[in-house]
Amino acid sequence: MITLLKVCISIGLCLILLGIYLHNFNDTIHAMGVSGIIISAVCVAFGMVLSLPTKMYLTFVLVKRESEE
Repeated sequence: MITLLKVCISIGLCLILLGIYLHNFNDTIHAMGVSGIIISAVCVAFGMVLSLPTKMYLTFVLVKRESEE
C-alpha cells in the first residue's frame, strides 16, 4: 500500500512538472492559446490531486506507527 502511494506521489509530481514545462517552455502549447493553457492547467491539477492527499495519508500512517512504538 505504501509503495502504491509513493508511486502516486511520483506521478503527481511528474504531472505538476509537466504542466509547468508545457506552460512556460513549450511553443506548441503557447500557439494553441486558451486550449494550451487548459491542457497545462489540467496536468497541474491532476498532479496536485495525486500528490497532496497521499502525502497526508503517509504522514498519518507514520504518526500512527510511531505512537504504537
